[in-house]
Amino acid sequence: MTDHTDYFAEVIEAHEAIERWFAVAEDETALERLLTRFSPRFSMITPLGRVLDFEALRGLFQMAGGKKNGFRIELSELRAIALHDRGATVSYREQQTDASGLHTDRRSTVVFEKLESGRLVWVHLQETFCGV
Repeated sequence: MTDHTDYFAEVIEAHEAIERWFAVAEDETALERLLTRFSPRFSMITPLGRVLDFEALRGLFQMAGGKKNGFRIELSELRAIALHDRGATVSYREQQTDASGLHTDRRSTVVFEKLESGRLVWVHLQETFCGV
């Protein structure tokens, strides 16, 4: 397998949904749609080294939904690390800003699983802050 297009599209579409969720007050249905992108086995290592599971991710989204006025995410440097029949590992750079002037810059690596249905789900995410 050499085509990484679907994985890159999922990174972009997921971040568009996350950006919208943080910036705009949406209903519980929007949150549930967003969470279907993540495996029930999802794990994440935050830029500060905190480990989150699926339920912690849900809590993070619930707490921050609609509370980041002007929130924007800019993605760049998408790169395929590994591709195989059952998924892929992809890296990308993510810059976040909001109306308060807060700016973060991070490099992320995501492990995807491709379900029997063909749907892609996020299984693991590692984020690291970029130095200034």
